[in-house]
Amino acid sequence: MKTDFKFSNLLGTVYRQGNLVFTPDGTQILSPTGNRVSCFDLVNNKSFTFAYEHRKNIFRIALNPAGTLLLSVDEDGRGILVNFVRRTVLHHFNFKDKVTDIQFSPDGKFISATTFRQIQLWRAPDYRTDLQFSPFVKYRVYTGHHGEITSLTWARDSRFFLTAAKDMTARIYSVASDDRAAASVLAGHRDAVVGAFFNADQDVIYTISRDGAFFTWRYQARNPTEDGDVVEDGDDERWRITQRNYCMQESAKVRCAAMHAAKGLLVVGLSTGVFSIYEAADFNAVHTLNISQHDIDFVEINASGEWLAFGAAKLGQLLVWEWQSESYVLKQQGHYDAINCLAYTADGSRLITGSDDGKIKVWDTETGFSIVTFSEHLSAVTALEFSRRGNVLFSASLDGSVRAWDLVRYRNFRTFTAEKRLQFSSLAIDPSGEVVCAGSLDEFDVYLWSVQTGQLLDKLAGHEGPVSCLSFAEDGSTLASASWDKTVRVWNIFGRTTAVEPFELNSDVLAIALRPDSKQVAVATLDGQISFWDVDLGKQVAFVDGKRDVAGGRHESDRFAAKNAARSKHFRTLSYTADGACILAGGNSRFICLYDIDNQVLLRKFTISRNLSLDGTQDFLNSKNMTSFGPLSQIDDAGEASDLDDRVDRTLPGASRGDLSARKTRPAIRTTAIRFSPTGSAFAAASTEGLLVYSTNDAYFFDPFDLDEDITPETIQRTLVDDNDSLKALVMAFRLNERYLIKKVYESIPANEIRLVARGLPVVYLVRFLEFLVAELEQSAHLEFNFLWVEAVLSAHGRAISEGPDRSKLLSLLRGLTKTGGRLQRDLVRLSDENDYKLQYLLGDTGALDSYEYLVQQ
Repeated sequence: MKTDFKFSNLLGTVYRQGNLVFTPDGTQILSPTGNRVSCFDLVNNKSFTFAYEHRKNIFRIALNPAGTLLLSVDEDGRGILVNFVRRTVLHHFNFKDKVTDIQFSPDGKFISATTFRQIQLWRAPDYRTDLQFSPFVKYRVYTGHHGEITSLTWARDSRFFLTAAKDMTARIYSVASDDRAAASVLAGHRDAVVGAFFNADQDVIYTISRDGAFFTWRYQARNPTEDGDVVEDGDDERWRITQRNYCMQESAKVRCAAMHAAKGLLVVGLSTGVFSIYEAADFNAVHTLNISQHDIDFVEINASGEWLAFGAAKLGQLLVWEWQSESYVLKQQGHYDAINCLAYTADGSRLITGSDDGKIKVWDTETGFSIVTFSEHLSAVTALEFSRRGNVLFSASLDGSVRAWDLVRYRNFRTFTAEKRLQFSSLAIDPSGEVVCAGSLDEFDVYLWSVQTGQLLDKLAGHEGPVSCLSFAEDGSTLASASWDKTVRVWNIFGRTTAVEPFELNSDVLAIALRPDSKQVAVATLDGQISFWDVDLGKQVAFVDGKRDVAGGRHESDRFAAKNAARSKHFRTLSYTADGACILAGGNSRFICLYDIDNQVLLRKFTISRNLSLDGTQDFLNSKNMTSFGPLSQIDDAGEASDLDDRVDRTLPGASRGDLSARKTRPAIRTTAIRFSPTGSAFAAASTEGLLVYSTNDAYFFDPFDLDEDITPETIQRTLVDDNDSLKALVMAFRLNERYLIKKVYESIPANEIRLVARGLPVVYLVRFLEFLVAELEQSAHLEFNFLWVEAVLSAHGRAISEGPDRSKLLSLLRGLTKTGGRLQRDLVRLSDENDYKLQYLLGDTGALDSYEYLVQQ
């Protein structure tokens, strides 16, 4: 089995804090998600997350005008410069202070970073500059503000920039040294200034403050008798307020603002979740809409001025709104609370997550977007299982119910409850999808219901402690249950006898997993051990001690070292690989361990996060952050803040859950669930950071051992065209392993020769050819041609696929074909329905009918 799994994507969270950035073409948007950056393609409906990580949560990001360099800065002012096109890290840099805003100049020559009361101007990296030994060269430092700077905006010609601060002023700064006379202070607001903007001609400045005051400034002559002062040379002109407007709504505060200078549009986000669009010149209200229940933390406008992006950190919302058509381009929301469980669909195309917020979300693994959200549960969702037959999902919750969901019509069609209110914590579904089982931490019985009727069938009694986990075998009659009474029981639910011989263990059982062939069960216990039992013989066949492997870091409130902590030295979730040869295990630490079962050895450890904003990610704490009253970060210093909103504490005393943005307690790193994809090429882990997806890179590289000097692109072309030998040309292309050559030969083979070529294809190239077919089905528009190849290959090599040495790999590729085929079927059905409706509309109009008949005749 391959172990080269690499980070692929981050789901379950779309926005945490900070700013949003559109790409120069306005089709993609970048969003900070914890200590990573996610990119959402709004045109192609796809998303990806950069693989690099920051030391702490990202606070600001910036993209240069060319769209090639991405600069992200965390809460401590540590920046990472990334090649946006290649997704590779170029340089690490430390601004040595918290950066409140960072921007590239419109000409791409400078980077401006605001640190509290100062503005640092740096020369941007440029490959055209010779003898540039450092990517960041400081150009100048600007001062003048007496409060924290909130935002910075560049002029279109890159000669000036505007800053807004909490000292209720905005300031104009010049980049060139000979323009210092242009520097001015714009004072007049009675609250912190949120934003300051130039108009398109740069002769008007607009400022907006937190109390909703919107001022228009123009450069005008000063009245000599205004203050009774004598006017000196050069003091007869200044920026003056020419218009005052207000955009308040029921004592709401302005949280963010953005302006599109070319179109003169101003977008204002309020603390009530309402945003408004104004024409800046006359301050005419264009549109007002409520899009969230909490604060709008950031707003951004794309280059064309058509799309508005909003970020709400309280609920993790990311919205892109097309204001002219009044429709959503993107509407995504992550889980408000921690993810507890996850499940893959049968074809691996969807991921389902359940959270403490009571919501169930369905994610598309290809696009990375949430498709649907179920919110019928009234409490935390603790377990999810997907039926092997039909598109049916089952969920268990602490609200005392087990629900069945139809993933075709997206509805809850059945609800299962016990005789009294119980908090269900574990779930299992038999392969036929007819019986659902659930266990509770309140009682020690296992409950069985009929899916067809919804009636309670039986209660399996025998455990002497809370039931922690359940798992059904492939035969549909064997159920394995684990409990805190240090036993694992295997039940024959359709048998006549209820006598069950328990598997005795040395500690409380926290997780179990059945091997795909149902012949072996893996058991994780509280003492950090994983034992493997033969189900038929009832004896232990393998054993792994993982206390040292899974041991996590030190928590901030710990009074002892990490090696002495007991909280992280055990596994809480297990998952077998697709071939059953290895097992994945995770727990309350930053590590996920992959073990070889036969050899009982650790193959690899995956570090899910290095975010120092979370507890348990470092082995040693910094002693300077420890005081006699406890950790420095846990001491409440909000009462000394200069801002009233920052001083007000609206959280419950001693609350450790709920609003984690208040940081009364730091979230701890952990892995709550792990699942392998049915295709075997990826696995997903539910963690504190979100839903992490790891996948393998199955691309084949150049292999010279199967080549000779006669195999060149020219000889392949000659074999295909002159000799008309399609099979030989295809084999030669696979030996050279250049994708463009393989595709050229593949598409040149006539349809009537497909069966003949497929029958003669050597088995050694079968894996590569199926991988190529899966990729072609994803990208190519030749659907019938591709499916003819699929049919021909499966008919010719069915025995080699089911019985060959590469059986596990070929079966995973078949699952990939099934997954892609199902998606194409759904797309075709939707397209056919749309075309049908359009034709019905056209045929219903007599004028359109005549035009249609005329086109048919032509």
